[in-house]
Amino acid sequence: MSEAPPSTPPLGWEHVALGFSFILFDVVVSRFFGLGIGHSLLVSAMRCVLQLAVVAILLQQVFATENPFAVAGIAFLLNLLGTIEIVMNKSKRRHDFMFPSVLIGMLGSTIPISIIGTRYAMSVQPFWEPIQYVPIVGMLCGSTISGIVVSVSYVLKELQENRDKVEMYLAFGASRMEACKPVAKEALRMALTPVINQMSVLGIIAIPGMMTGAILGGSSVQQAAKLQMIIMFMISSSTTLASIFTTIAVIAVAVDGEHRIRSDRIEERQHGFWRAREWLTQKLLTSVKGVGNRLSARSRVSNGTADERTPLIGDS
Repeated sequence: MSEAPPSTPPLGWEHVALGFSFILFDVVVSRFFGLGIGHSLLVSAMRCVLQLAVVAILLQQVFATENPFAVAGIAFLLNLLGTIEIVMNKSKRRHDFMFPSVLIGMLGSTIPISIIGTRYAMSVQPFWEPIQYVPIVGMLCGSTISGIVVSVSYVLKELQENRDKVEMYLAFGASRMEACKPVAKEALRMALTPVINQMSVLGIIAIPGMMTGAILGGSSVQQAAKLQMIIMFMISSSTTLASIFTTIAVIAVAVDGEHRIRSDRIEERQHGFWRAREWLTQKLLTSVKGVGNRLSARSRVSNGTADERTPLIGDS
């Protein structure tokens, strides 16, 4: 009989703090070589700690209740947060109606793929079993985000920087989908390349996190390997569906029904949320500086009055 794998020791926040030292090492390297990413590393690491802590508390409640509506809510929340991340943080260029198109692409790919894969490929009954379904949706969302960002960013970049090629096809009578077909093909190829590369190195060069987690959780190595295969195939399918939908959506918005490239529907500025935050921060700093200047002026006036009165008291 094979012995059960040893359970992982309990981890506390002191272990997390020790692990955080690796981020500090990256910050020191960034400063030494002048990379300018030290601040981003620290912010991302703090976001990682905060987000995972909140998710752990939330998932613990969902796993305990085993309520299908709670599982559905978590799945929708993950897709919603992924959409916000794409639109507000990841994309340097955005287009009109990007938020609803990305959200539909996320939901239309991760949810059906996760249901079919969990129910039939993994033989989980019911398919919404929280401890199985929620992590799978999370992994699908993470990979799908990368595919959408790559495909949408490439299409918008080409329509702005190399619009002459597309306009030439349009001038010869091609429809907007026909004119943008080379751009769309390259965008989808770039979006799917990371998934293909990841599948090609699994097992030989890299042992993925899902397989490692299954082994640490007590599953046999064979079972963990098969589970990882299914997960990777689901990830590739979800990324493909979402990338295709969002690519078609960006072409339909950026090139109108009159076969014109609408640059006015493409925006390169920061998202409005971040512009509003900077404006509020500037206003707050200005207000604080003004209050500080007024307090300093009052202090100088008070000190000046006291200095004027001192000789008079001495003369008396």
